[in-house]
Amino acid sequence: MSLIVGLTGGIASGKSTVANMMREFQIPIIDADQIARDVVAIGMPAYEQIVETFGADILNEDKTINRKKLGSIVFHHEPKRVQLNKIVHPAVRQEMKRQQKEYVEKGEPIVVLDLPLLFESNLVHMVDKVIVVYVDESTQLKRLMKRNGLSREEALARIHAQMPLYEKVKKADAVIDNNGTIVETKDQLIHILSKWNVLSFT
Repeated sequence: MSLIVGLTGGIASGKSTVANMMREFQIPIIDADQIARDVVAIGMPAYEQIVETFGADILNEDKTINRKKLGSIVFHHEPKRVQLNKIVHPAVRQEMKRQQKEYVEKGEPIVVLDLPLLFESNLVHMVDKVIVVYVDESTQLKRLMKRNGLSREEALARIHAQMPLYEKVKKADAVIDNNGTIVETKDQLIHILSKWNVLSFT
């Protein structure tokens, strides 16, 4: 049986860094963010629903969805965010389940679902174990402002749109503290995977 692991964290907590380390170990990763982009590509059912709901103003000249424009609408307006999630989430879940089934049938010892909103979207039932990548909020804020070129206010709005990281830590089976160096983060990951007997590093 494959062990299905949910990898989550907060925005700018370093979850992608940990996912890339897992890829180095040849662990299959099902990336919810990438799938969320794929399911809203031009011509997909979710794309049509989004344009119908939010109007053609959110489109770029080439008719693709302007994620920044859509983001600025939904980040500051809870009912609209709920509306968007109702369109995107079912389509993403369906595709994740399809990919997961493929890896399990291949006999992979571990399959990782990279899910930023694992808890917020109540998707814990999809996984056997949860790893949370944690940083303190001041580090998270600094990294997000730097990475996305956001003001303090914009960055905080995005951080507060998610469940606080300290809450996620309480619900985790394992926690990777990513306040330190890359090497320290990798050591923690190796320790967890060894403890769960899914990979041998000897």
